[in-house]
Amino acid sequence: MSTLVPKLFAGLVDDASLLPPSFISLPDAVVKHGEHRASWFATLLGPLLVPGSVINVDLSGQRLPVALVGDVAVGAVPVAVEKLRSAGALVGHVEVPVARRGEDPQPGLAELRSLAEQDRDLEVYAEIPLSWGLLAALDTVAECRAEGLRLAPKFRVGGLAAELFPTPVELAAVLCACRDRKLPFRLAAGLRHAIRHTDPETGFTHHGFLNVLAAAIEAADGAEVAEVAEVLAATHPLPLVEPCRARRDGDRPQFVGFGAANVVEPLTELVRLGLVNGDPG
Repeated sequence: MSTLVPKLFAGLVDDASLLPPSFISLPDAVVKHGEHRASWFATLLGPLLVPGSVINVDLSGQRLPVALVGDVAVGAVPVAVEKLRSAGALVGHVEVPVARRGEDPQPGLAELRSLAEQDRDLEVYAEIPLSWGLLAALDTVAECRAEGLRLAPKFRVGGLAAELFPTPVELAAVLCACRDRKLPFRLAAGLRHAIRHTDPETGFTHHGFLNVLAAAIEAADGAEVAEVAEVLAATHPLPLVEPCRARRDGDRPQFVGFGAANVVEPLTELVRLGLVNGDPG
């Protein structure tokens, strides 16, 4: 493993170049991901995220780590996974929505439970809306994990409307709920930069991926919701960089990863903040 990317950041950034609003083609995404895998920052990368509707993939002999992002019905996921594996892909996990906002997530979780029982080589991430039924859904996920099933939650923390961006207090409550249930989690949408910021075009305030990581560290150390929310609300790098620097050689608590349309952008920000060493050239 490269020493240029500290252990804390290993596998943090999934390659979401195939997901909206990206317009890169599947062959180009595969080639580019292969190049990233051969680069000095390869250990920063998670898998290439492949939409379930775009699974006729040609890996050109490369055994690339990929994850299926389910924009297909749950029942179609096993077929899609098998097609990816037949193409030589190393499918480590799938991400599947279980409900729309305001809907009961329990029926969708029951379907994903069956999927996790059928394929124990997969980590199954249930995309759970940050709305009604969330805590009960997390209890269900925790029960499944206690039975040895590889089921975990995924949350969206942004989107095309203001209500899709949880407040620092709301997200802190989710992080602490996952901490209390010993649940790893993935995030999607809205994490465009390392530090919390307001988009001048939309006026939406985005969470920073470094805020989330520092908040997960704080939660793992036993902090209460208000303390975790303070970290999520920070807009200056200093209170975020130092806790991460202190833990750089340790495992990352809870926060498994997030997707970036261009994986070089979060890398560049981590280098600029002094948390990842630059290209040795």
